[in-house]
Amino acid sequence: MSHADLVFTGGTVLTMDSARSRATALAVTSDRITAVGDLDIRDHIGPRTEVVDLTGRALLPGFQDAHIHAATAGIELGHCDLTGTTSLTEYQRRLAVYAAANPDRPWLTGSGWSLESFPGGMPTRAQLDAIVPDRPVYLTNRDHHGAWANTRALELAGITAATADPADGRIERETDGTPTGMLQEGAMALVERLLPPITPEERLAGLLRAQSLLHSLGITGWQEAIVKADGGDMDSAATYYAAAEQGLLTARVVGAQWWDRDHGIDQIPAMLLRRKQFTTNRFRLDTVKIMQDGIAENYTAAMTAPYKDAHGCCTTNTGLSFIDPAALCAYVTELDAHDFQVHFHALGDRAVRESLDAIEVALRTNGPRGNRHHLAHLQVMHPSDIPRFHRLGAIANLQPLWAAHEPQLDDLTLPFLGGNLATRQYLFADLLQAGATLSCGSDWPVSDPNPLAGIHVAVNRIHPGTTNPPLLPAQRLDLMTALSAYTAGSAHVNRHHNTGTLRPGALADLVVLDQDPFTIPPLTLSEITVLQTFVAGTRVHG
Repeated sequence: MSHADLVFTGGTVLTMDSARSRATALAVTSDRITAVGDLDIRDHIGPRTEVVDLTGRALLPGFQDAHIHAATAGIELGHCDLTGTTSLTEYQRRLAVYAAANPDRPWLTGSGWSLESFPGGMPTRAQLDAIVPDRPVYLTNRDHHGAWANTRALELAGITAATADPADGRIERETDGTPTGMLQEGAMALVERLLPPITPEERLAGLLRAQSLLHSLGITGWQEAIVKADGGDMDSAATYYAAAEQGLLTARVVGAQWWDRDHGIDQIPAMLLRRKQFTTNRFRLDTVKIMQDGIAENYTAAMTAPYKDAHGCCTTNTGLSFIDPAALCAYVTELDAHDFQVHFHALGDRAVRESLDAIEVALRTNGPRGNRHHLAHLQVMHPSDIPRFHRLGAIANLQPLWAAHEPQLDDLTLPFLGGNLATRQYLFADLLQAGATLSCGSDWPVSDPNPLAGIHVAVNRIHPGTTNPPLLPAQRLDLMTALSAYTAGSAHVNRHHNTGTLRPGALADLVVLDQDPFTIPPLTLSEITVLQTFVAGTRVHG
């Protein structure tokens, strides 16, 4: 028997295989797992074997994030970072500090502010003008569905009371029609087109900054949920490719090409070319992201019942379907025929139904091709659509951290949902019971990328450190299912076939936790920390 390069022993090895089996030791040779077992693993230890004593701790497959914006988040960490607070005063202080530290930047950009910081989720240009009146300021909110601009930015973009709203967005206005400084959805592009281009050096630095952080959280692979080709901050294909070719990309990454909703099937040839051009050992560009609706907080998520107004009265607004449902069916069918995986943004129940309808048409037209189409977010679902996930092979791509009471949900969403939509929030258990395959992602930088924080909420339906009542507690997931969704489930959706479970022959993508999650109270799951992370048998953290 040849000796292993690396052996873990003396702990709990959670394999995440279909039997949910456990072991106490695991051996790695080169980049592969060569044995999983117990005392028999001692035979794999030789004079040059590195032995890691787990001392009762847990070893799992590396976590994978099925919906993340890592490249963008890494860039934003180098700009004006507004995360971690909901205070207007603090936002203004950070902007002042950033402006002073960057006197030569023609535009001041940043991200991370929360809708809950402002009445009705609506900041104003005057709040920015008070800090920076002479340079344009453009700050996206934490979910990146809206932006806050100062007067100078609006002037440079030519946005006035006479500017019409784009079909896929809204310019918030004062009573006389003057723009307030809040831009929703597609209206953001009116300013974004003016932002200075991000240099290749900034892009690479941002990607490596993000990768280091994600490895420290036990994440070994992810799906980059938007990869555009427009020179903006989400145009990351060349950056990933360059990092991979230079040996700097240690994670396994799938990129989702952005579907431009102003165009149709004519954009597929360019997508095919990019898929071929940018495929390398650690990066693939074989997924397409279609954003079918918006978000509930600004009433653009597509619902089957109209939203209510601030007085609780029914309106005529049921949100936006960004792509005509009939056209969506045609687009998805063509993408499926070219073996692209489709990654849907589907937050409202109507958008979920339209996305499932498109998958059904593609399946009926092309037959099963194993492309593992998936729907992300799934905040609201109609009960009749839940069984369709299993029947169509559609994967539920969950963002568990959102499935809890918090101000943005409680103040800006639930009171405005019509019908009984408020009782259909994040129906994780219903999906599981209906046989759906579950995967998980964070949507970072929209929310915390820590998988253990997401697992905490999936299991408890309560945010870490809060005393709120659980959100629809019957929709909790058990711990093993939540762990599996972040490992085997996300590896499945990412089509990383030799990862996600610990078995001989699989790639040695591993994470060592400081505690066995099954031996602690569920309300302390978020306190678990990552001690070591390995990709292909190489330690990338710890």
